Amino acid sequence: MSEFTLIHLSDLHFGSPVDLAQIRAVERLAPELAPDAVLVSGDISQRGRHGEYQRGLAFLEGMQKTAPTLLVPGNHDVEWWKSPFGLFGRRVLYDKYQTYFGEDLTPVLRLPGLVVAGALSAHGLAAGSMTWNQRDLTVKGHIPKSETDRLTKLFAAEPADAAKVVVMHHNVLRGEISERMGLAHWPSAQRRLDATGAQVVLCGHDHQEGAGQLPRGTVVSTASTLSDRTRGKRPSVFNVVRLDRDAVQVEHWRWDRAADAFRASDSHTFARAGERHGVVGAGRDA
Repeated sequence: MSEFTLIHLSDLHFGSPVDLAQIRAVERLAPELAPDAVLVSGDISQRGRHGEYQRGLAFLEGMQKTAPTLLVPGNHDVEWWKSPFGLFGRRVLYDKYQTYFGEDLTPVLRLPGLVVAGALSAHGLAAGSMTWNQRDLTVKGHIPKSETDRLTKLFAAEPADAAKVVVMHHNVLRGEISERMGLAHWPSAQRRLDATGAQVVLCGHDHQEGAGQLPRGTVVSTASTLSDRTRGKRPSVFNVVRLDRDAVQVEHWRWDRAADAFRASDSHTFARAGERHGVVGAGRDA
């Protein structure tokens, strides 16, 4: 497997929460990082409004000049009130999002030696996302078995040595500050994602950066937000993920407001799933 560099962004929240200084900083920095792909794990909008999507589309088109891009929807991109529990069909939930970003809610990006598969975890007010916690209404996501079955079949058809990456919105690992899981029925979701054949899962939603592994070795990169809604008022973070034959590195790039720039910060390096399990090195401060 060749070495790949992926820029992992999430939760841009174009609209009132967005931090345009951070957006401009990412736009300046992306070409310097020379990524193979730019991957955005949902919530490109705040309220799913046309103006928010128009600005988000302009941002993605700018990123596309640097590297191929891929976007999946987040819970803020779903107009759940138009069809609670799917009473009026599912199409209406994503209609405005699809107008700007295309019909495919689970896009697939293929480059030589690399396949990136979008997965849909944002379903609005849906039976599969329900929990006993009222706070979770319209916020939690879920990954149906049909979705992980699709990913498993997709990755199985790829060359054995290809790098395999999933991009989805809701956080797969528990947030450090929030202490919340993004997915309903998360033990099952974790087991099934861990068995798809992916080496890496990219996600967001929690508005705090993170990196870790699932039990079978799948690495999870959680990106923060490029908005004023970070957990604990921490600096915003996006991730740079590097994959080679043996390892996966998740590097946090942290916002330095005084410098008006993102700076490389702490990084975490894990053995690539399928090679050997466990952490090679973690929490190295730059």
